[in-house]
Formats: sequence, structure tokens, C-alpha cells
Amino acid sequence: MTDYDRFLSPLGRNLHESVLRKMGQVIASRAGDLISFAAGYPDPVGFPWDEFREIANELLSGKDGSVLQYGPTRGYRPLLESILGVLDGRGIKADLSEVMTSSGSQQGIDLVARVLIAPGDAVLVEVPTYTGAIAAFLNAQCRLAGVTQDADGINLEDLDAVCMRERGAGSRVNLLYLVPNFQNPAGSLLSLEKRARLLEWAERRDILIVEDDPYGVLYFEDATSAAETRPMKADDERGRVIYLSTFSKTLAPGFRVAWITAAAPLIERFDTAKQSMDLMCGILDQRLVYESIVRGVLDRQAAPLRQLYRMRRDVMEQALRDQLGGRLTWIAPKGGFFLWTTLPEGYDCEPLLRRAMEEGVLFVIGSAFCVDGSGHDRIRLSFSWPSPERLREGARRLAVAMDRYVGAGFSRPEIVRGGRL
Repeated sequence: MTDYDRFLSPLGRNLHESVLRKMGQVIASRAGDLISFAAGYPDPVGFPWDEFREIANELLSGKDGSVLQYGPTRGYRPLLESILGVLDGRGIKADLSEVMTSSGSQQGIDLVARVLIAPGDAVLVEVPTYTGAIAAFLNAQCRLAGVTQDADGINLEDLDAVCMRERGAGSRVNLLYLVPNFQNPAGSLLSLEKRARLLEWAERRDILIVEDDPYGVLYFEDATSAAETRPMKADDERGRVIYLSTFSKTLAPGFRVAWITAAAPLIERFDTAKQSMDLMCGILDQRLVYESIVRGVLDRQAAPLRQLYRMRRDVMEQALRDQLGGRLTWIAPKGGFFLWTTLPEGYDCEPLLRRAMEEGVLFVIGSAFCVDGSGHDRIRLSFSWPSPERLREGARRLAVAMDRYVGAGFSRPEIVRGGRL
């Protein structure tokens, strides 16, 4: 049998796979009985099915042949113009030279990595941070320098210390990656005071900020309004922020329509890089999203989705309290899809996951989000997809798994020391 490893490039041998993709494979292999708290999927009950059906019927009537043609790399121009309106609603002023579409925010992250990261660079990320960004940045052959988080987001003192330490060691440090609104996985909301200080810091240290904002409109509390989720890009007067956002959480992820907003010279480079990836955009999806915007579907979605996911969060929290008592702890998120929970002393997330899968419930291990080797005492639970009944049953199964974990002796300190089994 041919040994194909000898044909691989150095990058091909060392590609990093997203842990979320692995979780998706597990879910697909056990569909039905398995309850997944792993993937942060929107609930299909929140999709505007009737409106999508009406728009699709019109687009696929055959009256306009361009609907199924290739689309420009940067995106369908009417959609780009409508995205400018979405940005304006978030306080961001931009023009067409400063915006382009991408195939999901993940492609946007990958474009940033391809264009702005050189092998050996140090990229600053939060601990914890989004696993898809970890994979994209590592595939660019950089090192990831972790920065601690506080309850109100990234610790600014540690950020500056890590940046200067890396530069002092001779590393090029050009990028800070952040998810300010209801961070994945921690669910934290970056304070307005820190947002302002970060912009000043980026200018002082000559760094670009990658602001990833998939969840900003999905705030739950009346006190957590659009003012508290105001993007840093809205106050970026020096072009320091590369802003990523998506329609995956507010319309549907299957369209794979997202966008990048940045200074025009950067957009030009991202556009050129994208040409070698897909050459043309998926025009049908983009036209369907465009029609959803101009017909008001997107705006009408916001309030019901906030209500839906607020209810799911509340059900998840109550189910965990009922089934687990105080064995899991967390800070209630004010928006988004996730609970970032702390395990009891002596537990390790990896052997617990094995026990949980035996009981038919899945989560993401905390260590997958932490670039500094920490996170073995954490698990991420997504409440966005399962029904309330499944949330309650999943919490019951998790409680059984935790009981079996203790019964198997995994909680003995001499076993979990070192973080892995």
C-alpha cells in the first residue's frame, strides 16, 4: 500500500484539525440517541422557513439565469451594499472598498492567517479562545501566546506583558484575536471600558485586532443592549480593527455567508488570497441572504432568537442545578450559545468525556480552547440546539457520567496529575 505521507509538504504533515469537526463526526456517527452539548448549532426551529421558501421559489423561477452563475470573489454587490446598512446599525461606518464576503467567518479567519501571519510569528489570543481560530492560526505555522481573561474579558495588564515578553524574545507580534461579545467558549462580555483601552493599546503597540463577532445581536438581558455589545470597530479611527461577522446565527449557517470589514488595503489583499481558494462566491446563497435583508427578515429575526436562546439558557442552568447540585459552577452568560463550566476539584475533562459518551451525552473538553495547556478542569456546554426536554435529559446523563467517573476512581489526584490520561 502506498505511503502517502512521503508526498506531503511540511504543512500537510502538520495540519491542525478543529476539535469541533471531530465532535461533528461523533455526532453524525451516533445520531438519534446521542444528546450533544458540543456543537454550537443554531436551533432549526428559529429559521424563517416560510420566508426562505418564498424567496427561493422566486430566485429559482428561471427568470434570472444569473442566479445560478458564478459570483464575484468579493461578493454579490447588492449584498455588500446591504451589509453596509447592517454595519451602520452596529455603529460602524464603512464603504464598499472596506467590506467583502467570506464562506463563513471561519474562512475570514483563515484569510487573516494567510495574509498577515508569517511562520514563527506570535499571535495573541485569549485563554480560552475559539478552537477554529486556534486551528487556522497554527496552520499558518505561528505560535499562539495566551492571555488570561477576567469576568469582563481579556486582562489588559497580562496582554501587554505577554506582548512585550514575546517581542523581547525576538518574535514578530502583529495580531490580537478576540471574541468580545459572549465569547466562545467563556460566554464573557468585554466591558466598554476595556474596548476603549484596547483601541488605544493597539495604536501604542502597533498591533491589529481581529474582532470576531458572531453573537453580538443575541443578547438576553434587558440591561445588555446594543450599547454594551457595540463593536470596537465602531470606534476604530485608525484602522486597527479587522471585523468579522456572519449571518449563520441570525439567518442560517447552511448559507455560509459571512463578511469581513477592514481598511481597504487589507480587503484588497484578502480578496486576492480568496481568489486562490474559491475564485468565485456562491451567488445563490448570497442572493437569498440579500433578499432576507431587504425584505426585513433579518431584522424580524433578532427579538425571537433572543427569546429562544434566553429560554434555552435558563432551562440548561436549571437542569444542571437540579441534576448536579453545586458540582458544576459557571458564570451565567448574558448572550450567545455557551456555558463555560468548572468541574469539581480532582476531575479531568478528558476521562469525564469518555464516561459521558458512554451515557449518550457529548460536550467539548475545556483544554481544547486553551493554548497554554490549561482547561482540564473545564467543559463547554452548548444550550442552543437541544430542545428543553433534551437539555434536561442531557443534564441527567451528565450527572450519571460524573457519578461513574468518581466510582471508577478517576478523581484521585495521583491519576489526574499532569492533566491527561
